[in-house]
Amino acid sequence: MQYFQALQVGQRRINDSVALLKRYTKGNALPAIALKENKGKGWEPVGEENLVSIAEGEHGHIVCLCDSDGNAKAISSWYSKDEAERILASMIRDGMSRYEGRLRLPV
Repeated sequence: MQYFQALQVGQRRINDSVALLKRYTKGNALPAIALKENKGKGWEPVGEENLVSIAEGEHGHIVCLCDSDGNAKAISSWYSKDEAERILASMIRDGMSRYEGRLRLPV
């Protein structure tokens, strides 16, 4: 897929993910990665699926929606561990699946 086409598809997908994450974080969600690596075969948009995960950092924890390859499509800002886990549990209760692998976050 050409870069511009892949980027347009990826941007639509991350916008959908941001809207979904905002429902659980009281409006606290930002877009993240729109394109993913395709091992030298051109550009590929992030996947359609929305899996939920938590990433830990020096300022606390962020809640992420990612595709099946771990590409973060939407991220929250920092939460305490307890609050991030509460949000995660709510999302899982609503039928979302948890991503357990290595997350790829925007730097």
